Amino acid sequence: MEIERWERSEDISDAEKKVIQEIWSRVYANCEDVGVSILIRFFVNFPSAKQYFSQFKHMEDPLEMERSLQLRKHARRVMGAINTVVENLNDSEKVSSVLALVGKAHALKHKVEPIYFKKLTGVMLEVIAEEYPNDFTPEAHGAWTKMKTLICTHVTAAYKEVGWAQ
Repeated sequence: MEIERWERSEDISDAEKKVIQEIWSRVYANCEDVGVSILIRFFVNFPSAKQYFSQFKHMEDPLEMERSLQLRKHARRVMGAINTVVENLNDSEKVSSVLALVGKAHALKHKVEPIYFKKLTGVMLEVIAEEYPNDFTPEAHGAWTKMKTLICTHVTAAYKEVGWAQ
């Protein structure tokens, strides 16, 4: 199966990086709770994504998911990886290397279809916009959309690099 063609990553301006980092500092202060909210919405909206998680793939109830220690642990890992990207937006090599590691692990070890990164980052934007509505201005939305594309572009490149085939 051909990997879906992702939109080309646009450069994030210095002003946009600042907006992303300012919003993220508030988001990351509540890292576990926001991460859990993102993953629960992701699994509710895209239940097929649960197939990759033996510990909670049979959970249907969002409250049960919220109490899952494994889900909370994964939420912290996801948020930590995003935090590393946000902290290093001025270091494109570091961003590329972090996202390459994420992409390769998910392609080779976990065998996750790359489309789920686009879906997850979309859910991430929804949750951040809802949780921080005063911060999520149209300019912030544009900056975060570029951030989403940056993540997806780098992760997908890693999939291609390892010869991903479903």
